[in-house]
Amino acid sequence: MTNRIRILIADDHNIIREGLLAMLTAHSDFEVVGEARDGDEAVGLARTLQPDVILMDLVMPGLDGLAAIGQIVAQNLKARIIVLTSFADDEQVFRAIKAGALGYLLKDTPREQLYQAIRDVVRGRAVLHPTVAFKVMQEIREPTDQPATTDPLTPREVETLHLMAQGLSNKSIAAAIGVDVRTVAKYVSSILSKLHLANRTQAALYVLQEGRSR
Repeated sequence: MTNRIRILIADDHNIIREGLLAMLTAHSDFEVVGEARDGDEAVGLARTLQPDVILMDLVMPGLDGLAAIGQIVAQNLKARIIVLTSFADDEQVFRAIKAGALGYLLKDTPREQLYQAIRDVVRGRAVLHPTVAFKVMQEIREPTDQPATTDPLTPREVETLHLMAQGLSNKSIAAAIGVDVRTVAKYVSSILSKLHLANRTQAALYVLQEGRSR
C-alpha cells in the first residue's frame, strides 16, 4: 500500500511503545516512523519526521505530553495528535483538548478502535473514548468565565459549524457551501470566538451537546 499512515509513538514506557509498534506494524496501512521517550524527543521527531499521526502519552519525564502538544501545534506541524492516557479523570485531558489534540483514548482501548481512531483523525475527525467524552462534555457544560456573546452565529456560521462537527476540512466545507477556503477560515475563527471554544474538537462536542439537549 503506497499511502500508509505514518505514525510517531511518544511514551516513556518501553513496553507500551513495543506493544504499539507490534500492533501497528501488523497492518499494511500503518507505518511507525519513530518512537519518542519524552516530550522533548516527541517535538524534535515530529519536526524532522513529519508524521501523519502522533500517539502521545501525557505523563512523561522532562517535557510532558501536554507541553509537547502545545509546542507541536505552535510550530504548525501537521500531525494529528491522539492522546493515550491511563486515567480518564486526569485533569490534563481537557487541557490537552484546548492545546490542540484531536483524539483522546485510554490505554485499555481495544486495538480495532485504536486503528479506526488513527484513520479517523487523519480525515480530521475528533475521536474520544466514551469515558473521556463524558468528562469533556461535563467540562463544556460548566459555565464559562467569559461573558456570553451578544453576537449570535449567522446562518452560514451555523451551517459551517455543523459541517465542522462532521469532521470536514475547510476545503471540503468550502465546496459544500459554495464559498472559497479563506471565507470558511473566517467563519471558523468567528465561530470559535463567539462560542468561546478553543478548537474544532470542542466545536464538534458543542454540536453534540446541543443536539442532545433538545
